[in-house]
Amino acid sequence: MGDNAQIEAGFANATSALQSSDHGQLLDVIDHLRVLGIDRHVPLPQLVVCGDQKSGKSSVLEAVSGVRFPTKDTLCTRFATELILRRSVTPSIDVKIRPSPDRSEGEKARLLAFKPPSGDLEQFPLVVEAAKEAIGIDENAKRFSEDVLRVELSGPHQPHLTLVDLPGVFHSGNKDQSVAEAKLVKSLVKSYMKNKRSIILAVVSAKNDFANQIVTRMARTSDPKGLRTMGIVTKPDQLNRGSGNEKSFIGLLRNEDVVFRLGWHVLRNRDFYTKDSTTEERDQGEKKFFSDGVWTSLPRDIKGIDSLKPRLSNVLRNQIITVLPSLIKDVERGIGDCNARLHRLGDTRGTLQEQRQYLIRTSQRFSVLIKAAVDGVYDDEFFGDPMGPEGESKRLRAVIQDLLLRFAEDMRRDGQHWEIIDDGAEVADTDVGRRITNSGYLDHVRDLIRRTRGRELPGTYNPLIIGDLFYEQSKPWMALTNRYCEAILTTIKGLIRSTIQATADAATAEGLLQTLLYPALEKRTALFRSKVLEVLEPHQRGHPITYNHYFTDNVQKARQDHEKQDQAQRIRAHFGLDPTEDQSRYKHEINVPELVASLGHSTEKDMDRHACSEAISCMRAYYKVAMKVLVDNFSVLAVEKCMLSDLAAILSPDNIIKLSDDEVNALAAESDTSILERRRATEELKTLQEGLKELNRFSRFRDAGDATDDEEGETATPLEHSMGVYSGSEDEKEIKHEAPVMEVGPGYSLSSDEAEFLFRG
Repeated sequence: MGDNAQIEAGFANATSALQSSDHGQLLDVIDHLRVLGIDRHVPLPQLVVCGDQKSGKSSVLEAVSGVRFPTKDTLCTRFATELILRRSVTPSIDVKIRPSPDRSEGEKARLLAFKPPSGDLEQFPLVVEAAKEAIGIDENAKRFSEDVLRVELSGPHQPHLTLVDLPGVFHSGNKDQSVAEAKLVKSLVKSYMKNKRSIILAVVSAKNDFANQIVTRMARTSDPKGLRTMGIVTKPDQLNRGSGNEKSFIGLLRNEDVVFRLGWHVLRNRDFYTKDSTTEERDQGEKKFFSDGVWTSLPRDIKGIDSLKPRLSNVLRNQIITVLPSLIKDVERGIGDCNARLHRLGDTRGTLQEQRQYLIRTSQRFSVLIKAAVDGVYDDEFFGDPMGPEGESKRLRAVIQDLLLRFAEDMRRDGQHWEIIDDGAEVADTDVGRRITNSGYLDHVRDLIRRTRGRELPGTYNPLIIGDLFYEQSKPWMALTNRYCEAILTTIKGLIRSTIQATADAATAEGLLQTLLYPALEKRTALFRSKVLEVLEPHQRGHPITYNHYFTDNVQKARQDHEKQDQAQRIRAHFGLDPTEDQSRYKHEINVPELVASLGHSTEKDMDRHACSEAISCMRAYYKVAMKVLVDNFSVLAVEKCMLSDLAAILSPDNIIKLSDDEVNALAAESDTSILERRRATEELKTLQEGLKELNRFSRFRDAGDATDDEEGETATPLEHSMGVYSGSEDEKEIKHEAPVMEVGPGYSLSSDEAEFLFRG
């Protein structure tokens, strides 16, 4: 056997190996998931063929499948087409229509019952025409549809491959297609491209400037780094030999201009003069074209249909294996979401008894969650992530604790009407009106005593003056308390709303809020506000009363502090010390009798000043006691007793039992929206559960998917290494063809992972 024969045999063996039974079964699983409709809930891995109109997209599909597409009929591309290619002994064709979710039930049944007029592959254009008529597309009415034509082709020469052919995008409208339809087509193509599990096959015509073709810009928008895009160049025979355009496209194919991680490929398809040629003639003409001129400089594995088929098949296979673990997780997450929705909706409620039972179960679940929130036990999944705003707001005990701690801190920091500071301290302009010095406040109190003088002797003061000073000093308490009242009420109201929405359907939840929960909460709120006023009242009027020894301790401490300051001032005066200098050490001869005399008790000649000082000391001592009392009473008597205590009882089974039949029916009878939501959730759950069974059949591929399906990731698949289209990180990426791990043909190799997958057993 000659060298050429060995090369051909090696390549044929590689192609055959790549189309193993496991490979086909893996693709069948994903296709079955698509038939089930899982792609409407969870994005599936797929190859999407995109291109401008007249870019040669249909010719690419013909070359891959060997089936002639109706290329002249522009309307045949007005809906997406799933092309499923499978290897089998006997050629066959199966055509079905997958209705859009927006179709009515009658329309869905009609389209699902569609039967192709012929099973002959040569009559495929007639099959497409019949599908177009069934969908309702014609020249005068509907010209675009979101229905999907599903075409399954089987034969001994077909690869294991699934492609999604999308309508060609176009710039502007004409008599056959409007500007509005151009927007619809772009919207459809974008929806497929943005799926992070889609491999984008961007078909580019060499007949037009690459930069002017819409599909390239759309691909860059959906895949900015080019991590999941492969470019396919068509019509290379339209380039003039030796021209600048030819050199430009050669550089593009070598991945030197626009870099795609999956690289580029070039096909030479039928032209006007060879449009009636057979598939064999088409393939021979392509081989002859690429064996001449500059095209011989390109590696074999990026030109021609013979290398494109296994390349696409393996790109899809590797994408499926890569995303399989996360796909299973998404399906499991969707199942959990459906179960939660159905649990919230409950069972069907056609009878009065079923409706009352539903309300009782709802009230029980509501009470359990509210009690857990009040007790600070957040084990239920309802409470979610504590680091998120929604999860945090549901943890009632934590939120209330935080609010009350902030209330106590704000009372300590901002609860005083006057902030009394030492003499000589600077007062900023913004603090004027609230901060006052000791001597300034003393003058203020002296003026107040003068205005309220009774029959008290000089040097004494009316005991009621302490109350006047305290009430003035505690003016901010009312505003601070009301502010935290509203914050607490808002928190509780939000929790009640989110809890009932999580335990009942939307209509029932809103009905329970308006008829039972909000009225019960309003009663508690009224009691709460009344209790807040009650705990505030002793601090707003009347005579201060306390029997707490902390008051006398504070008074005595204030007097001692005053005496210490007075003695320190006398010592400094006796020794002539500068108050601004360090006075911890002093070396000087001391006249003890003079020092003792200077430290002796002096009498305050200004009797009113002495009375003011005593009154201020008493007011400050009482203020500290009263502030602590208010913080505790607000927290315990108002918040805890009036709002949190037995909060779960606002919707108990006893409340439901007391409802009349008419009230039960009004609250629990299912609305049309609820019925529709249950049907959709049930259908979605069934679809996802069936899909999970299919995926679990191939759970052995979990370990093969070492990379995630993050479209921003930079992990190369085995195929990328074997084809030399990826090297290292994004910054280190370069295009080259390395020595193969396992050479099976010129320009084509298998990695060790691929070899193990393909030839195991």
